Amino acid sequence: MFRFAKAALNLTGQAARQVRHNSTAQMNFNKKYGNILMVSGAGFCVAVWSYVLTQTGITWNLSPVGKVMPKEWREAEEE
Repeated sequence: MFRFAKAALNLTGQAARQVRHNSTAQMNFNKKYGNILMVSGAGFCVAVWSYVLTQTGITWNLSPVGKVMPKEWREAEEE
C-alpha cells in the first residue's frame, strides 16, 4: 500500500509541475485530436445503443398507462 500511495503522490506532483511550467502537450493534443475523439465516441455510443435497442430482444415496458387495471372497489363491511 505504501508503494501505491508514494506513486500516487508522485503523479500528483508531476501534474502540478506541468501546470506550473505551462505544459502545452495536452493543449496541442486536444487541439489536434479532440473533435475526432468526441465524434468517434458519440458514434460508438450510438452504435452500441442501436444494437441493444434493436437486436437484444429486451422488453422495455416504458409506460404502464393502459396496461394496469384498477381493482374493483370493495364496500366496507358493516358489522
